[in-house]
Amino acid sequence: MAQSNQSQNKEIVREGFAKWANNTGSFFDLLADDVEWTITGRSPISKTYTSRKQFLEEAIVPINERLSVRIVPSVRGIYAEGDTVIALWDGTATAKDGKPYTNTYSWYMTMKNGRIVKVVAFFDTIELTDLWQRIPVSKKN
Repeated sequence: MAQSNQSQNKEIVREGFAKWANNTGSFFDLLADDVEWTITGRSPISKTYTSRKQFLEEAIVPINERLSVRIVPSVRGIYAEGDTVIALWDGTATAKDGKPYTNTYSWYMTMKNGRIVKVVAFFDTIELTDLWQRIPVSKKN
C-alpha cells in the first residue's frame, strides 16, 4: 500500500510540473487550502505561510509581478519516500528589466490524499532578493 501511494504521489507532482511547464495548469492547484509552506533563508519572502491563499498573495503574485516572462520549470529529479516527495528543479524567467532570472529549487513536499499539505522550499535567496529589490512593484489600493 505505501509503495503505491509513494508512486502515486510522485506522479501527481510530476504531472503538476508538466502542466506548469506546458502552461496548461498551475502547480499550485495541488496545494491544500491550509498548506503550510516554509521558504527557508533570509529573503523578503522567507517565512512560513499557513494557507494556499496567503502563500499565493504574499509570495507568488509579487514574484510574478516582477517578471515579463513567467518562470518555466525544468525538473532535474523527483524523489518519493513515504508521504514525502522531493523535487529538484531549475526555474528560468525574464525580469521586467530584461535581465534573466534563474534559480535552482528543492521542494520537500508532504502529501495527503493527493494534495500537498506541507512544503519546505530551498533556493538561492540572494538571486530572489536581487529580483525583489531591483524591480519595484506598485502597491494596489
